Amino acid sequence: MSVSSKFTVVIPARYESSRFPGKPLIDLAGKSMIQRVFEQASQSSASRVVVATDDDRIVAEVERFGGEAVMTDPGHASGTDRIHEAVGLLNLDTHDVVVNVQGDEPLIPPAVIDRVASLTGDEVRMATLCERITDREDVVNPNIVKVVRDQQGIALYFSRAPVPWDRARFPEGSDLSQPGWYRHLGIYAYTVSLLADFVGWTPAQLELTESLEQLRVLTNGEKIRVEETTESIPPGIDSPEDVERTLDALKG
Repeated sequence: MSVSSKFTVVIPARYESSRFPGKPLIDLAGKSMIQRVFEQASQSSASRVVVATDDDRIVAEVERFGGEAVMTDPGHASGTDRIHEAVGLLNLDTHDVVVNVQGDEPLIPPAVIDRVASLTGDEVRMATLCERITDREDVVNPNIVKVVRDQQGIALYFSRAPVPWDRARFPEGSDLSQPGWYRHLGIYAYTVSLLADFVGWTPAQLELTESLEQLRVLTNGEKIRVEETTESIPPGIDSPEDVERTLDALKG
């Protein structure tokens, strides 16, 4: 698929959060976070940008700034399930491409959205991005998801563990100047048909063990294309402590 081809951005946004309730509506220098995410996505080549939420307050905010939102079931187990419901409400074709942009990424570069959208096709129905890990602490941090790829850029595995394991030098040390460790970035593109298959598959044991839903795709024999990003994605907002960092970035 080329960047000029049609794709839709869906932004899943829940109001309730154990770590940060009401996060989509927090003020970031005069605009709500969901507005900032929506505006970044709207600068991409997407033909349509839609917020998928489970709360009337988020719908009201999106409509206030002129965006499009759809209400979805509050009982969804994952953002992917929420996106699948939204896609059904939008009446998209099975071959259409959907990009999942997280609702807590107010600084996501529009070019990154275009890039991941361009990686999907008939043979590979799902794509995502990664970046080099240069900090040893990130290699061993279970909150940083690592990805291992084949020579064609197809995912072999995603893990919270330090993969690949450097048998000769771990755990004492390893030369991170040599490519080998890649952090998975939480942006996805998939065809509508892949989404339909995904919600029909039973959660895989690997998925449950690692708490990584993309492993459901690999377990069912599907390919995921993973390309190294050429543009860094600033960190999102996971907790109240992250807000100040984002405000500093907005100030430039």
